[in-house]
Order: sequence, then C-alpha cells, then structure tokens
Amino acid sequence: MKNSQFNRRKFLKESVTTAAGMAMFSAFPHESLALPNSSIKELSENQLETKPKWASPRIKFSVIGINHGHIYSQVEAVKRGGGQFVSFYAKEPELVAAFAKRFPEAKLAKSEKEILDDKSIQLVLSSIIASERAPLGVRVMLSGKDYMADKPGITTLDQLAEVRRVQKETKRIYSIMYSERFENRATVKAGELVKAGAIGKVIQTIGLGPHRMNAPTRPEWFFDRNLFGGIIADIGSHQFDQYLYFTGTTKADIVASQIGNVNHPQYPKFEDFGDVMVRGNGGTGYIRVDWFTPDGLKSWGDGRLTILGTDGFIEIRKNIDIGGREGGNHLFLTDQKETRYVDCSKVELPYGQQLVDDIVNRTETAMTQEHCFLATELALKAQAQAQKLTLKS
Repeated sequence: MKNSQFNRRKFLKESVTTAAGMAMFSAFPHESLALPNSSIKELSENQLETKPKWASPRIKFSVIGINHGHIYSQVEAVKRGGGQFVSFYAKEPELVAAFAKRFPEAKLAKSEKEILDDKSIQLVLSSIIASERAPLGVRVMLSGKDYMADKPGITTLDQLAEVRRVQKETKRIYSIMYSERFENRATVKAGELVKAGAIGKVIQTIGLGPHRMNAPTRPEWFFDRNLFGGIIADIGSHQFDQYLYFTGTTKADIVASQIGNVNHPQYPKFEDFGDVMVRGNGGTGYIRVDWFTPDGLKSWGDGRLTILGTDGFIEIRKNIDIGGREGGNHLFLTDQKETRYVDCSKVELPYGQQLVDDIVNRTETAMTQEHCFLATELALKAQAQAQKLTLKS
C-alpha cells in the first residue's frame, strides 16, 4: 500500500514538471469550417513534417473530401501512427492544389469509387461537407474499410441510426476526430492526471468553445444549418466528447439547451450562439459555443475546459493564455496543497497511433465505438431540443 501511494505521488510530481517548448500544432486554425486557399497554403508550408517511428508502414490510408482544413491534422495523426498516405479524391480543384503540395506522396484519384475499390486501403479519412460525412462513412464501411471523419461526423439522428446499423453489421471502425481532445496536448495531459487521481472523482466539466467568424472566407455551406448541422451538433460535439471522457459517463440526458442567431441576421440559416446543461451517471456538464471571438485575440478562440473534482480542479487554456504565457496547451492544477502550472507543449498526441493499433488489432484503445456515437447523439439531441434564443436589438 505504501509503495502504491509513493508511485502515485511520484507520477503526479513528474506529470507537472513537463519541460517547456513550443507546441507543434498550437497555431493550427481549428476555427475554420472550410479554410480559404491562403490559410491552407500557409498551413501546408509551415506545419511540421511527421517523423516516422516505424521502418515500414503499418496500414495504407486515403482521403475522400477535403472541405475543412482539419483534414491536414487528420492526415498527420495517422502518419504519426504509422499509416502510409497513398491517395486522395476531392471534387474541388481549388482545394486540391494546396493539399497535393502538402502531401506529394499521395496520388490524386479519379473518383471516390477508385479509392473504395482499392483492397489495399484499410482506412479512409474525410473532412467533406459536414452533412455528407455520415453517408460517405456508410459507403466506406460497406466497402470493407475503416473510417475517420472530422467533426461533426454525423449531422442528424436519422444519419446516426443508419451509421450505427451499418457499423454493427460490418464491424468496421467509425471514428470521429474530436480534435479539441485528441489534438490538444494539455487535454491529453489532463486525462493522464485525472486517471492518476490528481483531483479525486470528477463531478463536472465546463467546456467553452468560442470561435472567430471570418465570414468573408467562408463558403456558402458554412451558413446553412442543414449542411453544417447546427452550432451545438457541430462545434459542441467536442465538448460532449470531453464531458463523457472526463466524467466517465455512459448514460446522460440533456437538461436544457438553447441556440440563437443573435448578431448575424444576414445569414438567416446560421447560428452564432449555443449552450447546454447535461446530466449523466458519471457527472454533470455545461457547454457553451459561439462565433464571437474578437479580432483583438491572438488566436481563433480562447478555448477552455474546467474539470471539477472532489479533491481539486484542472483548468485548460487550449489555444492561448491571455495572462501572458506564449503559445497554447496551458494547464493549471489546483489540489488540496497548491496551485501548479503545467506546460504541456511537448506531450505526445496518442490518438493516431492508437487508431492504427485498433485497425491492425481490431481493438478500441483510441475511443470506444459507443463513446464516439454517444458524444454525437447527445450533441444532436441538444441541437434538436434547443429553445430558440432571441435578444433585443
């Protein structure tokens, strides 16, 4: 028992003394639902190359649909896990050039069918227009391949029912890259600390997901809730994933939710604000998402996560510390003894390797299938049940 307590204290002490350094992806523009060509060009030129850890590829993968800039980090995650990027297909020539320049190893396929018919490909990634991700995922699974979609990976409850049916039938992996957890080093570190008991039993999470609008750079589908799914279903899905993960919740109900377009009447099918209260068998949660990040902030959004435990709390400043520290991936831990700052900029991101492990071994180490679907189900229910918010002009 004494050795167990010593090892736990030793782990916690080592976990909060991570060396300082610049985050590899701290500047990645996650706010974009579809990056303009200039942003994609900048990303493709500046993002660090993935350094292979394996002598030979563990799997081969392809991409279908590149309408959101998240596809760049999706590809990099799988490459970090040992995947070989072999081909891609996109309908939009204006998006192809920058993507092909960033990933010259992948050939441009002539059609979606060419990729789906290729028996050597084990995984397909996509950031196609949000409403098209689930139908594509169904086709991918029926072709005998695993699938990783950008969030929101599913935009309606009917789509969710069909995806669940086909996934159960085919036994393929349908993964949604909830990048605010999988691609944020501070959130990964928080998972390690919570698992080690650093703040006791988690009883609530508060997830804030503000985003910058950048309206002139957006395509038409960005402003149509039928295509992007609604603000809670879209960017709120990140927060539901984190709520389930940190509280250990397996069953939950939406207590209340509301959505509104309070400041963009020129886009009548758009939503710029939403919030949710959720209650489950592992804890409670509050979620707020919006498109009101001002231009004065040196980031696309001051994304925050607070994890409340019985013996302390953790606050994560994902993208920026307005208190003055450079970069992102900031973690603050307060327990019964002190408040500590943890620089998480060199924490490894395990999702890509875990997903490739799961593809090779048919396991669920990156994320269980039920967790993936439940996070989306809660976001879709909160979206569907939300009361409309109207403010005085």
